[in-house]
Amino acid sequence: MSATILDGAAVAAAIRERVAGEVRELAGRGVSPRLEVILVGDDPASRVYVGAKGKACAQVGIRSGTHNLAAGAGAAELASLIARLNADPDVDGILLQMPLPKPLDGRAFLDLIDPAKDVDGFHPTNVGLLHQGRPAFVPCTPAGILELLDRAGVALTGARAVVLGRSEIVGKPMAALLLARHATVTVCHTRTADLPAVCREADVLVAAAGRAALVTAAFVKPGAVVVDVGVNRVEDAALVARLYPGDTERAAGLAKRGYTLVGDVDFNAVARVAGAITPVPGGVGPLTIAGLLQNTVTAARRRRGL
Repeated sequence: MSATILDGAAVAAAIRERVAGEVRELAGRGVSPRLEVILVGDDPASRVYVGAKGKACAQVGIRSGTHNLAAGAGAAELASLIARLNADPDVDGILLQMPLPKPLDGRAFLDLIDPAKDVDGFHPTNVGLLHQGRPAFVPCTPAGILELLDRAGVALTGARAVVLGRSEIVGKPMAALLLARHATVTVCHTRTADLPAVCREADVLVAAAGRAALVTAAFVKPGAVVVDVGVNRVEDAALVARLYPGDTERAAGLAKRGYTLVGDVDFNAVARVAGAITPVPGGVGPLTIAGLLQNTVTAARRRRGL
C-alpha cells in the first residue's frame, strides 16, 4: 500500500472541538443551540443513526430531542409536527431522518421544513442557494469532505474532479462545492459510458454510487486522491475474502454480525495506485454528524443575527 490514509475520524474530532467552542461562546450570550430530530417508524439503522446524533449533540453541548412517530403515522400528523417545530422560536435545527416509511413522500416533507432550520441542507431554497454559489446550509457529508480535503492540503483550484454519483445528498452538492473551489468537475454515474476511463481523468475522485467495491484500480489515475463515500452492507464471505485477503479482524466481524461494511472503492487494490484514500469505516462517515453539529450552531447564530 502506497496511498496516504485520510483520517476522517480525526478531522471530525477537530470539527466537534471547534463546535464545542462555539457553543460555549454562544452560552456567554445566553444562547443554547437546539436540534430536534423526527424519526418515523422503527428502521433499525435509522434508530442507530438518530442515537449517534443525539450522543454527538450532548458531547458538544447542543440540546437535542427526538420525536418518534409510529410507522403508520399519517401525512397530516407528520406535517403538523414539522409546523409546530417550525413555529417554536427555541428550535434552531430540524432533521427529518430518512428514509420515511411508504407511502410517505420524503421530499414533500423536507420541503415543509423552515429553510432557516434546515440543518441537513435539503430544502429547495438551500439547494438553490448552494448552486448559486451563496450557500446557507450545505449537506453535511459534502461539507465534511471539503474540510477533509482542505486539511489534507489537497489543491482544488484547476484540478480535475470526478464525482461518481448524482444523489441530492452527496453527488450534486459535492459537485457544486468543487465548482465553487475552481475545480473542473465531471459528474458521472453507473450508466456513464466507459466509466473507468472517465474516472481515470480525476485528480480528485469522489465515489458515491452506492455499489460495493465498484471502483477498482482501473478507475484511478496514479497519485489521485480518492474519497470513498459508500457504506454498503456485504454478507458474501467470498467477496469479503477477495477484497480483504488475510484480514482476520474483518472476517471475524462478518462471522459475528453476518455482514461487514464495504465502501464503493476496492480499498486494497486502489490504495496501491492512489496518492491518498479514505477508508471504510473511519473515513467519510464520522464527518457527516460533525457537519450536522456545525450546521446547527450556524443556524443558532443566523436566527439571532449573530
